[in-house]
Amino acid sequence: MATPVFEEFDPASDCDCPGCRHRRRLSPRAPAGRLPGRPAAHRAVTVAAAASAALGAGVAATVPAAAHAPRSPDVPAGEERGTPQGRKAPLHGPGGRPAKQAAPAVPRGITRAEIVARAMTWVAAKVPYRMDDYWSDGYRQDCSGYVSMAWKLPGNEWTGSLGQYGVRISKEELQPGDILLFHNPANPESGSHVVIFGGWTDDTRTSYTAYEQTRPHTRRRTTPYPYWNDSDRYVPYRYRGVTTSAAGGEPGTASPGAPAATPFPGASFFGPGADNAYVTQLGRMLVARGAGRFYGFAPGSRWTDADRRATRAFQLAQGWRGPAADGLPGPRTWELLVSGGGRDIPAETPGPATPSGFLPASSHGVPGYPGRAMFRPGAHNRYVEQLGRQLVRKGFGRHYTTGPGPRWSEADRRNVEDFQRAQGWRGGAADGYPGPETWRRLFS
Repeated sequence: MATPVFEEFDPASDCDCPGCRHRRRLSPRAPAGRLPGRPAAHRAVTVAAAASAALGAGVAATVPAAAHAPRSPDVPAGEERGTPQGRKAPLHGPGGRPAKQAAPAVPRGITRAEIVARAMTWVAAKVPYRMDDYWSDGYRQDCSGYVSMAWKLPGNEWTGSLGQYGVRISKEELQPGDILLFHNPANPESGSHVVIFGGWTDDTRTSYTAYEQTRPHTRRRTTPYPYWNDSDRYVPYRYRGVTTSAAGGEPGTASPGAPAATPFPGASFFGPGADNAYVTQLGRMLVARGAGRFYGFAPGSRWTDADRRATRAFQLAQGWRGPAADGLPGPRTWELLVSGGGRDIPAETPGPATPSGFLPASSHGVPGYPGRAMFRPGAHNRYVEQLGRQLVRKGFGRHYTTGPGPRWSEADRRNVEDFQRAQGWRGGAADGYPGPETWRRLFS
């Protein structure tokens, strides 16, 4: 599988401002006859307008680009007309012809890992957005066709019918493979959209990784929750066929869940150019196994040399050599990390003077910096206590009411800030969170 990358695109065809959306609605979307799902009302209005012009009507009537029928109580969801996504349709085979396929009585079982992997295939292929065309797998190349494909549905759904395949959930319940759905029943062309949730990108749960089919082609991008616009109208849904035996899928950075249940996603998710939440999860697992010194900042979603060196250090700790310790995680490396098995990464330079349980001194006499991820609200680890004890030794412990402990607190932050200000730092350089230079000076 090719590694997805971010790309530049011409905003003229992808701009989402009100003016551009209005112009796209009034402009032809494809040559005549290309939209088999175009409602009859639209054809009637078009013919009537042409006839009126031919008869020399004195006043030209304004003709809408598409007729939109408001949702009626007696019309089942999914049968309304006027959607810009294309209507419900079967899978299509060679030549764009509908393929005969009976719908199963119950949703197909599928794991979260499989949903995300299927979504990634379109990202890697950069499938163009075309609401009247079908990709080689038989699914329509629009937002709802994309979700139908990722969920492995028996046919092509649209925003008005996808909900029947899922159950509504809360924001707190979101997991990779779920969707965020906005269907506007009064006017489906106005804003209706659906994206696949790939995992939280921050601890505040204000942004997430979204997989979506949009102009000009399928993409994966960090998105504000719940979406860029119409933020009060998106509803989280979970596919009814998701199996609970393997809660895989792309892990969220703020809610790692049970890491042992996350299957190995495949080698294509790691290495130069990779940018995904599996890289974040890998980094965090490595830091927990003693690789903090390789990271100058919290592990992120973009693959770096720090990830490679940390992975290799873990592999070497298992006694592996040669190609088995190349710094790229394989199934066995991943299995040991998510299960907590194998040996931890040894410290750089063991020394008898090192207090038990703490990082030993490195070759230059300063304990290895464990990374910024170890010092933030909610953190609970041995490095926080080591930091606090050193602050007290240096005379910067006045904010502690009890002895320094392993849980990060406001007292830790204020004591670090005092130390940073004593170095002459101000502003963001004295924010109370220790970076590599703060750590070096504190332990020198």
